[in-house]
Amino acid sequence: MLRVGIFFGGPSREREISFAGGRTVFDNLDKALFEAVPVFVDSLGNFIQLDWQYLYKGTIRDFYPAPALVPQFAPATPAGEPWQVYMESLGALTHQQQDTLARAVGEPIQPRDFRARFDFAFLTLHGPYGEDGAIQGVLDWAGIPYSGAGLLPSAIGIDKIAQKRLLRQMGFQTPDFRTLSLDEWNAPDPAARPALFAQLEAALGLPFVVKAPHQGSSIGVSVVSDAAGFVAAVNRSLFQQELGAAEWQGYSADQKKHFARALTDIRSGIGLPLQLGEAGPVVHHPALLAAALDAALATTDTVRLLALTDAETQVLAERFVRGREFSCIVVETPDGEPLALPPTEIVKGAEVFDYRAKYLPGMARKVTPMDVPAAEIQRIRQQCQELFRAFQFSVYARLDGFYTAEGEIFLNDPNTTSGMLPASFFFHQAAEIGLNPSQLITTIIRTSLAARGREGKRAHHLRGLLGRLDAALVAKQAAADTRIPVAVVLGGYSPERHISDESGRNIYEKLASSAKYRPVPVFLSGNREAWRLHVLPINLLLKDNADDIRDQILKAEAARGHHPVLDEIAAEAAPITARFAGTMQRGPR
Repeated sequence: MLRVGIFFGGPSREREISFAGGRTVFDNLDKALFEAVPVFVDSLGNFIQLDWQYLYKGTIRDFYPAPALVPQFAPATPAGEPWQVYMESLGALTHQQQDTLARAVGEPIQPRDFRARFDFAFLTLHGPYGEDGAIQGVLDWAGIPYSGAGLLPSAIGIDKIAQKRLLRQMGFQTPDFRTLSLDEWNAPDPAARPALFAQLEAALGLPFVVKAPHQGSSIGVSVVSDAAGFVAAVNRSLFQQELGAAEWQGYSADQKKHFARALTDIRSGIGLPLQLGEAGPVVHHPALLAAALDAALATTDTVRLLALTDAETQVLAERFVRGREFSCIVVETPDGEPLALPPTEIVKGAEVFDYRAKYLPGMARKVTPMDVPAAEIQRIRQQCQELFRAFQFSVYARLDGFYTAEGEIFLNDPNTTSGMLPASFFFHQAAEIGLNPSQLITTIIRTSLAARGREGKRAHHLRGLLGRLDAALVAKQAAADTRIPVAVVLGGYSPERHISDESGRNIYEKLASSAKYRPVPVFLSGNREAWRLHVLPINLLLKDNADDIRDQILKAEAARGHHPVLDEIAAEAAPITARFAGTMQRGPR
């Protein structure tokens, strides 16, 4: 049995998504093949073998730093104010203090300890330090094979500006773009900003998009339609904010607290620590921000608030593309060739598929495959496969893009680490070739071991791990299935049917990864007088909600629910499906 270290958390602004993704992998890891070892990476970069129960907390700040210990380490703050904080809000901690906080939730470990604790690292880390080659380099040095792309494509995958230049050089269609540096933006003469806006408007037209080039989850992304919005957008992408004395002094005490909470939010604000001006005081704790601003704005008209970690030195501005947004997962076949899964169209209610739309239920709909002619779906898949090869990706990648009314395909923001939440594109599209989340994770581990072996480092050791996994897979397939079949009944016709659907998926996934149970998803529909039950294939189980599942069942019964492209992709993926899932159920029964 291979020991799999699941890495999650990290220092980036996407740490909460990483935490939730780590929990998903922990839950879905096949317990007949692997032993799960949860490795939490805190926001200071410490590695902690986490006590498993903390995986089921709502957020990182609910358990770390341990709320009971925070008063011992936090700077003096106004009494009676409940602030949940990350480690960076505790200021300069000694190694001993960091060790004490780590031991409250698990056991601190060092890279030199990795090989004694796990054989393989499954990475659900996002953003800087997680998908930029940093953790990949640490693991290479420690002799631990890891999931996903290697160091070079990871470094390319995190840098949107480098990507844009490479896309253009390689002949891929990409929206026109410009860059703007931090020094240009913060020049002494603020009158230069209208000229910068005019230059970008002339080059890109209106609206245009401003992006933070090293962030994911649409953090630091804005659509600019006018000069006023331009200033706010660039500051947002640079993780800085300009605050005037008149505005601040007009706030009530409660409004000042609300401002502090919003400003220090790592997803939509600046985060912490932050500095008041280039040479001003540094604030680590959100409860101390209001007093620091009171003091600073008593003697000056304006203060510039600057993020001190995970900031940007330039922004990317690109032409706004009017088209249908899609996302396509590309996986590597056993032969080492890229295979694009059916692209998903993102039907959203706003111009930007932002953090909330990506991760909150009901904020956007997923349509798989996207509703365009079959030949156009194949064009999109072909371009995604070509980009996968061109960027030297391996194992898997998520490629986002736009399809315009004129039939143009624009690919942008290639990602070497996909979100691992239960409703993510990663699992949603793999279900169309018959893989449930547990089987997909096994596929990724096996493919990653093969990819690391091709890199030539510790080849003998990697061949041994690969042989052990392959032998376990063969033995599992050859053995009689003695697992207990369990019907998981979900859906229904009450107003709570969508909650039932989500809960049923959750239970199905936990049972599917166990060595003892074999879940059978059963969907209830109809009404009190005439109810119906259907055994679902995995691709229907992972649809957005109960109504989507019901509609797909009705289409299938009317012989108009199966897209011909799905059959073609399933045929191409047959070696993967047969190896990791066995027989694929084609429709509802």
